[in-house]
Amino acid sequence: MAGVTAKRKLLHIEDGTQVVRFDNVVAEEPLEIRIDGAALAVTMRTPGNDFELAAGFLLTEGVVTRSDQIRTLRYCVGEDETQEFNVLNADLSADAPGRAAGGERSFLMTSSCGLCGKTSVDTVRARSSFDVCDDTVAVTPTVLASLPDQLREAQRVFDRTGGLHAAGLFSADGDLVCLREDVGRHNAFDKVIGWAALEGRLPLRGHVILASGRASFELTQKALMAGIPVLASVSAPSSLAVQLAEEVGMTLVGFLRGAAMNVYAGEQRVST
Repeated sequence: MAGVTAKRKLLHIEDGTQVVRFDNVVAEEPLEIRIDGAALAVTMRTPGNDFELAAGFLLTEGVVTRSDQIRTLRYCVGEDETQEFNVLNADLSADAPGRAAGGERSFLMTSSCGLCGKTSVDTVRARSSFDVCDDTVAVTPTVLASLPDQLREAQRVFDRTGGLHAAGLFSADGDLVCLREDVGRHNAFDKVIGWAALEGRLPLRGHVILASGRASFELTQKALMAGIPVLASVSAPSSLAVQLAEEVGMTLVGFLRGAAMNVYAGEQRVST
């Protein structure tokens, strides 16, 4: 299996001097996800935590509604009997809503946009099995302000490459529960949510998930699909992200930088 980084030769230019160096860059490789042998999706990802990524993707796309609907996850074997670590198959139970999805919902995802290639607007919105509206968790501004530094300090691969997004799952008291890094923002979220699904922790009531980049509609939907009541981001939210958060009763915090933040929806959970 490929590593999370690759060493590449480069020419460094500074103050009129040129020096040949080697640098660590983040690895980006395709992962094909299959359902019962039928191709469903190809995502560009950073290798590692692939089973979590697949489980989170299946859940947040509505292909499964419960983790126990994923019977097995395994890497495929090629014609020469070697492991294909870029091809992963999920065997689903008979009651999984997306068991026959291969071919009907196939799409390509880039590392920058998980929605690219979907065949229609109708396929963008998935129905969540969890309701976050009645989650009464409260998070103080002080706790929220502490999350970005915790996230950054835990980003080991970012320290080596400077080229990874991260998603961090926190308790309402600000304790880091799970962190995953990936070249794609949506993949980092899927890895965290997939970890929780495989650990039997869904729904993630009373938790906060933090994005290292902007809060898009897609990330808001992924948080909803996992039952997470609070989504925070160090950058800006999109209009559809705010709209979805308002519709479902989620708390959405943007521009979380230092002691400053904007609460775009669900301000009742941000206690002072």
